Amino acid sequence: MRSPKGAVRSLTGTGLVVTALVATAAALLFPVWSYRDRAGPGAGAADLTAGSVSTRFGPLSAADRDFVARVRQAGLWELPAGQQAMERGGTAAVKRAGEHLVEGHTSLDRHVRDVAARLGVDLPSQPTAEQRGWLSRLDAAHGAVYDRDFTNVLRLAHGRVFALVGQIRAATRNAAVRELAEDANATVLDHMKVLEDTGLVDFDALTAQLGAPPSGTPAPAPSPPGAAVTGPPPPAVAPSPSPSSSSVSPPSPEAPSPSPDSPSPSPSPSPSERN
Repeated sequence: MRSPKGAVRSLTGTGLVVTALVATAAALLFPVWSYRDRAGPGAGAADLTAGSVSTRFGPLSAADRDFVARVRQAGLWELPAGQQAMERGGTAAVKRAGEHLVEGHTSLDRHVRDVAARLGVDLPSQPTAEQRGWLSRLDAAHGAVYDRDFTNVLRLAHGRVFALVGQIRAATRNAAVRELAEDANATVLDHMKVLEDTGLVDFDALTAQLGAPPSGTPAPAPSPPGAAVTGPPPPAVAPSPSPSSSSVSPPSPEAPSPSPDSPSPSPSPSPSERN
C-alpha cells in the first residue's frame, strides 16, 4: 500500500507534467493566432512574406510594383523616340518601326496607368536623365547614322525589357500584373520584329551587350551595377581598320613534294668534275 507521502509526490509530479504540456501548447498556438489577427480576414501565408501586400487581384510583391513602374518608364522615352522616327526616318522600314512604337506604347501606357490605379502603385511622369541622354543623341543624329542609331538603341532596349517581362509573367501571383505582363510581352515582341525588319540591327554588338557571347568568343565584361533595364546606351560603332593594320601577307606557297615514281634529279657536277 502506497504511503500518503508517496501519493503526494506522485500527484505533484503529474501536475508539473500537465502544466508543462499546457504551456507548450499555448506557446505553439499564440503565433498562429497573432498572425491571423494581424493579416486580416482571408489573408494567406503569402501575404506574410516581406515586400508583399494583399490586393483583390492577389498578392502584390515588390517585384510586381517595380515592373509596373518600369513599363511606364520605358514608354516615357520610347514613345517620343517612335514619333521622331516617323518624321525623320530615312527609309520606309524605319518609319514603320516608329509607327509601331507609337501605337504600341500608347496602348500599353493606358493599360499600365489603369493597373497602377487599381493596385495603388505610384508611376514616374518624366524620363530619367539617362533616357533623356539617349533621346538627345538621337536628336543630334541625321541620315543613315540616325537610322542605325535609332534601330540598334531601341532593339537593345526591347531585348532587355523582354527578359524582364518573362520573369514577371512566370512568377507573379497578381492577376492584374499578369495581364499587364502579357500585354507588354506582345507589344515588345512586335517592336523587336519591326526593328529587325529594317535590316540595320547589328546582331554581333546586340549579342555581346545582352550578355550572351557568340560562339567561340569570350564572355563580355559584366554591366556595372545599377544598369537600367528600360533601355541601353547606344552601341559604340567600331572604327574600320586601316589597310596597313588589317592586311596580312599571304603565306608562301609550299614546294610540291616529288612523286615517288619520278626520278631524283642528279646533282650538278662540281667545277673540279667538269674539268
